[in-house]
Amino acid sequence: MATVSLGLLSCSSSFTRLSYTSVRFPALNNTNLLNLSSSASISAPLLRQKLCTAPSPLSPTLRPLTIVSAKGYKMKTHKASAKRFRVTGRGKIVRRRAGKQHLLVKKNTKRKLRLSKMHPVSRSDYDNVIGALPYLKVNRNAK
Repeated sequence: MATVSLGLLSCSSSFTRLSYTSVRFPALNNTNLLNLSSSASISAPLLRQKLCTAPSPLSPTLRPLTIVSAKGYKMKTHKASAKRFRVTGRGKIVRRRAGKQHLLVKKNTKRKLRLSKMHPVSRSDYDNVIGALPYLKVNRNAK
């Protein structure tokens, strides 16, 4: 028997909260795989069994068991920061140098070439960059 732990069960029109309980399903062979997603219902062979025995005052028949996953808040990426910072292969955050946008006539070639290269972000600014870009794959131990 396989055990699946659930947070919410929908047996009727109302939700029943289960805390630290589990529902037992029979062992499935390879042909009947249990496909669960955030809004998927359990497949037909499992619906034939009585999974939920709570009587419903509105309807005497049992409805399909829907598994509701409680996902946390999805953090948003600051899109302006995403355009300004990149991550190297070793996981360091790099940025462009300032001063290469305009007034390039009076800057010599050596200075413009130096300003064109990417520069690593200071370690003291890592918290600000990671806060703006929560899904950036950064090696925090890189020096």
